[in-house]
Amino acid sequence: MEAGTVLDMGTKARAHIVWDWNGTLFHDNDAIIGATNAAFAELGLAPITLEQYRSLYCVPVPKFYERLLGRLPTDAEWELMDGVFHRHYAEHRVRCGLTDGAAELLAGWRSAGHSQSLLSMYVHDELVPLVRGFGIETHFVRVEGRTGPSGGSKAEHMVRHLRALAGAVEPARTVVIGDAADDAVAAGYVGARAVLYTGGSHSRASLVGAGVPVVDTLEEAVAEAQRIAA
Repeated sequence: MEAGTVLDMGTKARAHIVWDWNGTLFHDNDAIIGATNAAFAELGLAPITLEQYRSLYCVPVPKFYERLLGRLPTDAEWELMDGVFHRHYAEHRVRCGLTDGAAELLAGWRSAGHSQSLLSMYVHDELVPLVRGFGIETHFVRVEGRTGPSGGSKAEHMVRHLRALAGAVEPARTVVIGDAADDAVAAGYVGARAVLYTGGSHSRASLVGAGVPVVDTLEEAVAEAQRIAA
């Protein structure tokens, strides 16, 4: 599936979910932490744990590095760290799988007559074959990854994502399910709702601050999406 491809959804869905990928449907915490620490090592920073990562991580990503460096990285440092991160992540993601129950939840939401799409800040050309490899691509009416520079917010990407689904998806009946506060920001930016999942990159405390429902399992996330998009 190429960027901009929208599958035929038939009649208008009663509710729509926009799923996040990394840390939400794709349980890649180990690869993320390993890649982050590999990037940190390039600047002589000490490695961090998953708990530290969750308490410090924020978007845009350079601000995350600022929390550890005490300053924003220079353009050269950012380019170096970003490159190391993505190389390391690509090597280690092969050991990661879908979050428990994700495939069944996707199938169940679709069979109930609803629609769903996937919007990720992971590079599009690598995202699509990864999703396809798990055999879940057909559950989505649109699969979209990042096609521009890394490090920014998801908000503008969400605008384009929903615009492509215009006529079949209503923002007011759309729920974004993700693991980061930025997912809630992106949802609010387009008039959608959000549910945040604690199994990924953010601590529960930081997610609660986003002012949207926070849950500990994807099953709870889908149930909450059903409730608020009904």
